[in-house]
Amino acid sequence: MTAPRFTLIGGPTVLIEIAGFRLVTDPTFDEPGDYKLPHVTLTKTGSPALHADDLGAVDAVLLSHDQHADNLDHGGRDFLPKAGRVLTTEAGAKRLGGNALGLAPWQATDLTSADGRRLRVTATPARHGPAGIEPFSGDVVCFVLETAGVRPVYVTGDTVWYDGVADVARRFKAGTVLLFAGSAQTRGPFNLTMNVNDAIETAHHFPDAAIVPVHCEGWAHFKQTCADLQVSFKALGIDGRLRLLPPGVATEVAA
Repeated sequence: MTAPRFTLIGGPTVLIEIAGFRLVTDPTFDEPGDYKLPHVTLTKTGSPALHADDLGAVDAVLLSHDQHADNLDHGGRDFLPKAGRVLTTEAGAKRLGGNALGLAPWQATDLTSADGRRLRVTATPARHGPAGIEPFSGDVVCFVLETAGVRPVYVTGDTVWYDGVADVARRFKAGTVLLFAGSAQTRGPFNLTMNVNDAIETAHHFPDAAIVPVHCEGWAHFKQTCADLQVSFKALGIDGRLRLLPPGVATEVAA
């Protein structure tokens, strides 16, 4: 099997290279600054390791949701038309238009290459906080990538651990989990993304997958870091499953 490669750009933004396809998750390319949303101001504290112009051709953007600047900032919006396709929520595709395709949970679409290679992208459920958060957070989707010769890659997007994530684990034997962590908090004391306990639960349900944490640095509303994950995973004796990505460096990840 050929292992996929991941290049951390910053926050939730990762270039995934798999079976000849190139995809970018939740694009954020701005320099540090503030973003005023309807109910909160988000502060970006880190710069991208790579700029949009450095990436070259991209087959698709995997956009978990378009409502929040820490998943789609100004530079990220400018980048969307440059990608072959933008895969996102159904509501998000209506807002974005252009090359955006909306997917409901468990709906799949295929990317195909000129030489006949195929990458199946399946949208999976997500919940961006505690039960009942949906009217405030809006719709979110995650993604599973499947192609011949490579174990599936699960991109969690912005979600907490809940039954929907467990259902993904039942349906797909992922070899890599690109896990959006950070324990994000804005208006309340509840988590909007996975905290350490959620990450451990996810690792337990994908028992032989490599866990690649992202979205745990670069924004002021993140309450936990990748270092916190390291400490907790080490205490449980599973730190060998963590794969921390050096920013800007293409890193091959094998389960």
